[in-house]
Formats: sequence, structure tokens, C-alpha cells
Amino acid sequence: MGRGIQPPPSFGMASAKFYGPLSINMSFYLLASLLLSLLVSNKQIFPFVSGYNLLRDPHHNKALAFSEKERDAHYLRGLLPPIVVSQDLQVKKLMHNLRQYQVPLQKYMAMMDLQETSERLFYKLLIDHVEELLPVVYTPTVGEACQKYGSIFRRPQGLFISLKEKGKILEVLKNWPQRNIQVIVVTDGERILGLGDLGCQGMGIPVGKLSLYTALGGVRPSACLPVTIDVGTNNENLLKDEFYIGLRQRRATGEEYAEFLHEFMTAVKQIYGEKVLIQFEDFANHNAFELLEKYGTTHLVFNDDIQGTASVVLAGLIAALKFVGGTLADQRFLFLGAGEAGTGIAELMALEMSKQTNVPVEEARKKIWLVDSKGLIVNSRLESLQLFKKPWAHEHEPINELVDAVKSIKPTVLIGTSGVGRTFTKDVVEAMAALNDKPIILSLSNPTSQSECTAEEAYKWSQGRAIYASGSPFAPVEYKGKTLVPGQANNAYIFPGLGLGLIMSGAIRVHNDMLLAASEALAAQVTRENFDKGLIYPPFTNIRKISAQIAADVAAKAYELGLATRLPQPKDLVKYAESCMYSPTYRCYR
Repeated sequence: MGRGIQPPPSFGMASAKFYGPLSINMSFYLLASLLLSLLVSNKQIFPFVSGYNLLRDPHHNKALAFSEKERDAHYLRGLLPPIVVSQDLQVKKLMHNLRQYQVPLQKYMAMMDLQETSERLFYKLLIDHVEELLPVVYTPTVGEACQKYGSIFRRPQGLFISLKEKGKILEVLKNWPQRNIQVIVVTDGERILGLGDLGCQGMGIPVGKLSLYTALGGVRPSACLPVTIDVGTNNENLLKDEFYIGLRQRRATGEEYAEFLHEFMTAVKQIYGEKVLIQFEDFANHNAFELLEKYGTTHLVFNDDIQGTASVVLAGLIAALKFVGGTLADQRFLFLGAGEAGTGIAELMALEMSKQTNVPVEEARKKIWLVDSKGLIVNSRLESLQLFKKPWAHEHEPINELVDAVKSIKPTVLIGTSGVGRTFTKDVVEAMAALNDKPIILSLSNPTSQSECTAEEAYKWSQGRAIYASGSPFAPVEYKGKTLVPGQANNAYIFPGLGLGLIMSGAIRVHNDMLLAASEALAAQVTRENFDKGLIYPPFTNIRKISAQIAADVAAKAYELGLATRLPQPKDLVKYAESCMYSPTYRCYR
């Protein structure tokens, strides 16, 4: 693997803090450039710290993996035991230790401590054991971590930008030690997974997402910036919690909220440029749609809850139909949940159907029905519907219960994005099984406790015939002598590769065709062997190769649409993507 897409030389905190006279800045830059050219050769680097401070620097610390020569050169003698071990042995030892923990949150905290002490070892561990550790660093464990973030808070990760910094956000961004930022994941904490308003404690989400951008998509850690926008919280329990780390006030709304977010978006573009990817994460529905619409034409923005979820679900459906038979246009879809995830998935499916059949998107939408908290979305409710729900109002009599909607609409695909657990009841699943030989049931709400039904329930109630996937992982299920392996419609299949594709092409906007390209690239990785086990997604063990293919297809689409700025276009985009990926292998120090 390569060293990642390299920006102009970065010198960590030293260079990031130089805001003095121009002559001093220029002199420092020239001196640092000269030093870099002298000190970097033959894949060897010279760290800017040594001795005890080197062991405390997470970007350069190798602990017992420092060689004898490195210990001599960097004043480490006596600061380490005499043994020298390999990085692989360090990984083996860490996995042994992690497996001793019985509580997932303990594993999460141990992983976060490792990230803060040895960055490359953290990513090496995560990459080598991605299937086992993905649920630890992200959903479902990250949900509990966010709920208890104030209690387990040890070291700040990312930028906390609160209303106290209004009018000074640009200066706050300058406090971050890295200047060559390529990806920002930002949340305001109002709708964390299916857990609701967690305020400032939602920081676990941007931190977790960006660790996956690096581990799965190969984006350099130093190019990633987690941000939490703290405008208060309406969570009364948090406001009364003595360990809560955020503003103790009700949420800002309306003009005050809009102005604060606009200041943030303007400052980000000013300091990091037009090609920085801003990923909105876990905003409440009303803000999520407005932000995506407002800034989609002026910034490189992406909402993982709306677009990432849509892309990964579409990929699963394309893969399933590849083996079951039929096309998207042959299906009838019923959603439980009409928020940002549900409507985002529905819209991308309609776009793909329109593309496949050359019918207008409005016509394709008629195959898709949504149920919200008030029942089936129909024309008679049009005036009272939120704007993003209106395209999904069709002519039909009102229906209040999901099982009645299943019996009336007769869907081939049932998708849950409600955030409410156990809503796919036995009656609902049995109704789907009565209508379809191979009912496709996707319970996408996170974390596990909020899933619409478990894998075991879906298989048992459908007599083992359901094609099932969930948002959070479930263990394999034994049914009548056969082992059925539930798939996980995890956004981590999509956003790391999508982000890498945008970065390596220098894209300036996200286009829906890029999302479709990502879906098709992921679906193409699913084999017959995977499907026979019940999987509609490929194993995560190959995620870096999958991400490289997605990145290549997304980049190709960016070039095709004229949205790419990194010219000329590489001849082999897959090889180029692989060469751009960050490698966590230790580097030699001179």
C-alpha cells in the first residue's frame, strides 16, 4: 500500500500554529521543506520528537517495536524493556487482551486508549481483525459509548464547537493541529442512531466514522477531522447529569441555529478549500434535509444517514435480485419509517429504477410505499405531510397498522428504518412469507435493541425462506439443520470507498450518479457462495479491496460528469485507489 494521497508537506502542530508575519511563515516553510527532503529517504523518516516524548507521541510511537538502531538514535535506551517485537506480535497480544473483556464498552474504551497512544498499531489491529472489531469501534457499541460519553470521557478527540464560539468558528478551526484536512464528519447530536438527542456526547459518532474512513477506505488519519456542533440538548436526563460535558441549555433552533451552521460551513470552506468532504451525521430529519439541500450546490457534502444508507441498501437489493431473479422495477416496496433514511433509500431506488427502465422518476416512485407513525402515507394526508414525505403519497385508502399495509400493498420487499424495535411482529413477517417465496426483509434500525426484528425471528417466522439483513450485526442462525448467516447493511461498505473516490478525483460536488455507481460496485462483489449462505453483502474481510473498487467507480463517474479536478485522469483507477490508501505498517526511523 502507498502512503496515501499526499498534500503539501505537513509538520503537525509546528506548522499549524504559524500565523505570524509572512516572512517568518515563508522562512519556516522553506526550512521545513529542506529538512523534509534531507530526512525522508528510502521510506525512512525522522520524527520531530525523541526520547520520552517519542513514546508519548501517538503518531510515531512503536513501543516495543522500536529497533536497536532506533533506540540508540532517538534516546530510547532504558525507557523500554530490552526486547524488540514485531508489529504483528503486538497485534496478536492486543487481540488476546481484548478478548478477555466480557463487556463491549470495555473493549471500546481499550480501543480508544490504543488510538491515543499508538495510532498505527490501532489501525493495524482494526484492519487485520475488521469483522470482530467493527462492532466494537462502531455500531452497536458506539451507541452505548455515546450514552455514557460524559462518564467515560478521558481525552478530547476532535473539535467541540459550541454556541460560545459563535462569531469565532474560523479561529476555533485554526486550533486544530492539522491543516491538510480532506474529510470532516460533523454531528449536532440530535438524533444519534436510534437513541435520540445525546447532545455533545454524540462525538463518538464522528470519531468512529473517521476511524473507518482510515481503516476501510485508506484516508490518512491526519486528513480526518471529527466535529461536534453543540447547540444545546433537549434531553432532560443529560441536562441534569453532573457528568454531562456539553452546554446545559435547550437546543437553539430556527434562525440562530441556521446562522451558526452557516458560519461553520463558511469557515470550513475558507480554511480547507472547496474539495474538503463534509459528511453530515445524525442530524434530526428536518435539519438533515435542509442542510443537504442548502449546501449541496456550494460544498462537497454528503449525508450518510440519507445517502450512505440508501446506497448500501440499494446494493443489497441489486445483489439479492441477481440470484433471486427479476429487476427492481418488478418489485413492490414497503417501508416502515419515513425519515431521512427511509426517504433517502426510496429516492435512490426510484432513481435506479428510472435509469434501468427509462421511465420518469415520478413513475418509479409509485412502486414504493411508506408507513410513518400515522400510518400509510397516502394522498388524503398530503396537506399535513412534511415536504420530504410528499413525493411518497399515493392514491390509497388510509391504513393504520403495518400488517394491514402488508396485506393490502403486497410488497416483495419490507424495509424498516423506524428506529423502533420489534415492530416487524410475527404477524407481519408471516404475512410477507405468505405473499412471497423469498421475502426480502431488511431491519435497518440501529443499535441492535432498535432493530425491527432479529435475524432469528425473521428466519423462524418465514420458515427459513426470508432474505434478511439488518443494520447492526446478528449471529448466524441454525434453522432445521441449516446455518443461515444474516447480512449487515452497514454503511461502512459504502462511505469509506465513496470518500476515497471523491478525494482521489478531486471532486467538488457529490452527484446521485456517484451513489448509484457505488451501489453497483458493491453489489458486484457478492458471489453465489455468499448468497447461498444468506448473505446479500460480501464479507468484511475483503473490505479494502471492495473500497478500492468503489472508489475507482465513483472517481470514474466524477470524471465523466466533469466534477473531477485532479487531472489527468489515472489510467487504472483501481490501482491508483490502492496506491492512495494509508498503510498502518510501522515506518523506519533514521
